[in-house]
Amino acid sequence: MEKPFQCSQCDKSFPHNNSLSKHLKIHSGEKPYQCSICDKAFSQNSNLKTHLRRHVGEKPYQCNFCDKSFLQNCHLLNHHLKSHPEEKSYQCRQCSKVFAQEQSLEIHSKTHTGETPFQCDKCSMGFPNNSTFLRHLKVHSGEKPYQCSQCNKTFARENNLKNHMKIHGDEKPHQCNLCDKTFREKHGLKNHYRTHTGEKPYNCSQCGTAFSSYYNLKTHLRIHTGEKPYPCNQCEKAFGGKKDLVIHQRVHTGERPYKCTHCTKAFTQKGNLVIHLRNHTGYKPYQCSQCDEAYTNSSMLLKHLRKHTGEKPYQCSQCDKSFSQSSNLKDHLRSHTGEKPYQCSQCVKTFSDRHSLVLHCRTHSGENLYHCQLCDKTFTKKYKLMMHHRTHTGEKPYQCSHCSKSYSQNSNLIRHVRTHTGQTNDQIYKNSETDNTNTSPVPETKDEEVIVKEEPRNSEKLLIDNFNVIVEVKEEKFDSKIL
Repeated sequence: MEKPFQCSQCDKSFPHNNSLSKHLKIHSGEKPYQCSICDKAFSQNSNLKTHLRRHVGEKPYQCNFCDKSFLQNCHLLNHHLKSHPEEKSYQCRQCSKVFAQEQSLEIHSKTHTGETPFQCDKCSMGFPNNSTFLRHLKVHSGEKPYQCSQCNKTFARENNLKNHMKIHGDEKPHQCNLCDKTFREKHGLKNHYRTHTGEKPYNCSQCGTAFSSYYNLKTHLRIHTGEKPYPCNQCEKAFGGKKDLVIHQRVHTGERPYKCTHCTKAFTQKGNLVIHLRNHTGYKPYQCSQCDEAYTNSSMLLKHLRKHTGEKPYQCSQCDKSFSQSSNLKDHLRSHTGEKPYQCSQCVKTFSDRHSLVLHCRTHSGENLYHCQLCDKTFTKKYKLMMHHRTHTGEKPYQCSHCSKSYSQNSNLIRHVRTHTGQTNDQIYKNSETDNTNTSPVPETKDEEVIVKEEPRNSEKLLIDNFNVIVEVKEEKFDSKIL
């Protein structure tokens, strides 16, 4: 192999520039990677990761001929040569792993080449060896011959049953010596240690994303392949990971196992509870780089940033409108389909979005959320408070283009327009439907929550062609996921 990058301090040369950069730190004495547990520092990140294993007691390199395990692969090789010289071994040229059987090396080598000669004819998945292929077939056949004697659950593999049996016992013998967490299985502790070391040894060959566990990498790869092997037995949805299916099934069962200790809310996912708790603590770790706004989660920050960039990535396939949030697009599409999936439990009325249903329910409950600060009046909707507030300020934003008169409400303007045209309300609205070129989109509010817009009634949105009067009433926006 050609080594064009030569060290100016010694005679060594390297095939890549980054290898030379790492080597130069030996001469400079630079050690930027410091252990968080002790005072030791290292010139390379890989050396720090190896060192951290000493603290956690992790020994990932297991001898195939005895029970010993080692901190580094080179230690395993030395042990093999000294303790098992009579045993024939097969070493991988890609990662230096040693195997007792040639067949084991052949199977392992396929993890480097990506070769999957055993193809499933049900879902097109490929496998490097016959044993994993046969285990996979049980996913399609539904065969689960191994039954738990405690709860009657069944499993496709005997190993899965053994792991499940530990759930019934309280024993968690594997404890992390850096924190108080304990685990039923050794591999669970091993994966946990990586949260302390930051090690992510499993890299995606498609996009370069790294993961701390092989399971997470395997689930991630299905994003690229489009494979969804976990179907829901209640609906037609399918998922790439088993955890995603478990979370989805709670939609059907109504189970919400993650309960807030500060209020009565409960959630289907632990991550949602963590985000919700920040509403109680006031912690907002996601800061906007363009202004002083901060948010409790990254998705809200992303939505906010689109106000600065003007980005509207969600395009309607039926018309030219586009939206900054997918929820707005979903609500808008119902204006084309006429779908109204949200039904009031008190009466027969239905609505196209959840926010409209919430507003309607206040007519039954009598709940008034919007209070005038200048008098004692309260209102169920924000726009009604805005209209009322004009009685205090004297504001009259609706002006007639035919004369100099102006009004505080659009309905008063409509009545006035008839004195010029002789038209009725229905005629004015019918004219407006023949030409929608003057329709301008309602500007997005500065609300940090997900914006869900109520469809305006005819009396709340009128286009008057004769006088170019465009009136749009803006409703308060709510996060339909939080309500």
